[in-house]
Amino acid sequence: MENHSLFFILLWLPWSFFILGDPQLLNSQTQALLQLKKHLEYPKQLDIWYDRRTMFCFLPPSSKVNISCEFHSVTELKIMGDKPSIEVTDFHGFPIPNQTLSVSFSMDSFVTTLTRLTSLKVLSLVSLGIWGPLPNKIHRLSSLECLDLSSNFLFGSIPPKVSTMVKIQTLVLDDNFFNDTVHVFDFTSNLTSLSLKNNKLKQGPLDFSSLTHLKVLDLSGNRLYSHLPTIPKGLIMVSLNRNSFNGEIPTQYTLLTHLQHLDISFNSLIGIPPASLFSFPNISSLNLASNMLSGSLGYYNLTCGNNLEFVDISDNRLTGSLPSCLNSESGNKVVNFSGNCLSIDHHHQHPLSYCRDEVHKDQSTQNANGLGVSISLIVGIVVIIVLLGIAFVIICRHYCHRRISEQHLLHKSVHENSATGFSSEILNNARYISETTKLGTQSLPPCRSFTLEELNEATNNFDNSAFLGEGSYGKLYKGRLEGGSQVAIRCLPTTKKYWIRNLKLRLDMLAKIRHPHLVAILGHCIEVKQDDGCVNRVFLVYEYIPNGNFRSYLSENCVGEVLNWSERLAVLIGVCKAVQFLHTGVIPGFFHNRLKTNILLNEHRMAKLNDYGLSIISEETNNNCKVKGEDPKSWQMTRLEDDVYSFGLILLETMIGPSLAAKKEGTLRDELLSFSGGIIPSIFRAN
Repeated sequence: MENHSLFFILLWLPWSFFILGDPQLLNSQTQALLQLKKHLEYPKQLDIWYDRRTMFCFLPPSSKVNISCEFHSVTELKIMGDKPSIEVTDFHGFPIPNQTLSVSFSMDSFVTTLTRLTSLKVLSLVSLGIWGPLPNKIHRLSSLECLDLSSNFLFGSIPPKVSTMVKIQTLVLDDNFFNDTVHVFDFTSNLTSLSLKNNKLKQGPLDFSSLTHLKVLDLSGNRLYSHLPTIPKGLIMVSLNRNSFNGEIPTQYTLLTHLQHLDISFNSLIGIPPASLFSFPNISSLNLASNMLSGSLGYYNLTCGNNLEFVDISDNRLTGSLPSCLNSESGNKVVNFSGNCLSIDHHHQHPLSYCRDEVHKDQSTQNANGLGVSISLIVGIVVIIVLLGIAFVIICRHYCHRRISEQHLLHKSVHENSATGFSSEILNNARYISETTKLGTQSLPPCRSFTLEELNEATNNFDNSAFLGEGSYGKLYKGRLEGGSQVAIRCLPTTKKYWIRNLKLRLDMLAKIRHPHLVAILGHCIEVKQDDGCVNRVFLVYEYIPNGNFRSYLSENCVGEVLNWSERLAVLIGVCKAVQFLHTGVIPGFFHNRLKTNILLNEHRMAKLNDYGLSIISEETNNNCKVKGEDPKSWQMTRLEDDVYSFGLILLETMIGPSLAAKKEGTLRDELLSFSGGIIPSIFRAN
């Protein structure tokens, strides 16, 4: 009997650890996994992730889902979906039904949740319909050794911060829609495999020589056009096919003695292929097909490596005899050489004149292109000089008239503001609005007028998928311009009646403002009614700020990472600089800027004030839009204390938390009285 009891206890002990929960996985890790399931919109393969009681680390691995754990944390996460991007030929940054995740999906929030899995070493999320730009914060997965996000709908540029992931060894971003120039390849030297095939990457500085441990490089199926990239000597597999690489094969490629596989087919390469490519000791597959390679291979008296099994030199301009080591009868090699001008009968070769004519044609085309470029450059310079001369004359004439108008506006504003109590110090420090452009970021394009057709195309006819939110200043949409840049488009309320001349004056004033801590206005669009010439709708086009509102980073329950004190202080200093500039850096000054709701953070977490100065438009109302003239008091936004009071609330929220914003001001003042020992700040006493 005792033996049976002992056997039962021994049998129960290992299962008790299994049944009594999942002690090796931290609660925060479990919450992160369930949140990821929600972000991915509950795919079927994650149905086994029931709730917090699910023992994730004991789930049996499958071809769709696999989780590995060590020391109470997830170290490996692999999820295979059923939404491959290869079925979509082009992607414009908007969700596609049944292909991508819905419009409510946020790539930024998704990556924020991933970063909570701090011990993650392997992450593979394939064919899940994930869409959007890959945010810089992906580098917070500092333990990551392998990252595979292939066959999704990622676009834009590869985040520069990826280069700081010092432990990463394998990076796979195949079959996405990355469409920026290639300028982010300063990866850590620990990288051994880099695969970016089938994207839309463009030209950039292609130098991988610093990646001394790189073994696999795949850039095939992109839009790269330049000479072949510089690559490290230790590479084993190189795939650069289906691009637009040009020029000759660099002599540096003759030093890649470890190569086993080289594919540079379907490019625009010229010249004679180096003989050493065929004789590398480990080379097994060599594909040079569909280029413009020319000359005789027999001239080199080629020798082939012992491991060479596949060679494709078809559809080039090669002449002469086929080297004996490439003869299909020698060994077990597979050799494709059709479409050349080789002296071989009955193997689909062109006559010798074809290759010579094609080579001369290519050279003539290159010479003609060079001559055409030179002529175009000279003509362009002449045209630019003429246009600059004409523009100079027009500007000089316009400036004289405009300077008089600005002086009149300045004198009028100084007189009116002085009457309302502005100090002489503020007025002495003020500048013209036209001078504020010097403070803006030079990378931003100048403000321009947009057509309604451009805005419709950018937002897919203001589709609900582009809708970002609505406030007192109207609806806000996210859009993508023809050049690929993202913008935010504000549709101002149409309940007001605008006098179009006065409206354009005010929009031009706002458009000239540039400051590092202000969201830049890139343009505007005014829709006028056909019947009476009144303004029907007004649109403002802003630069797009990706990281959302400052207040959302102050709570422990926020989606992103909570800002630390130094980061909060940096934001507050940025807001102060922006407000000071709006109050004292322009005439007339801009007040009542609704600071509490309009502080955004860019990708570097720098404060950007949004919707500033819109009170000069929202307060411009006339009962009849045909009434000419305006009330001078509409320029008098002298309630400086409004912004001071709002900034005081922001300071309080930054220290205590945004939950205070939900309380009434009376309750807030009572709490402050008890909190500060009866000393209430002057900003609250004044209001």
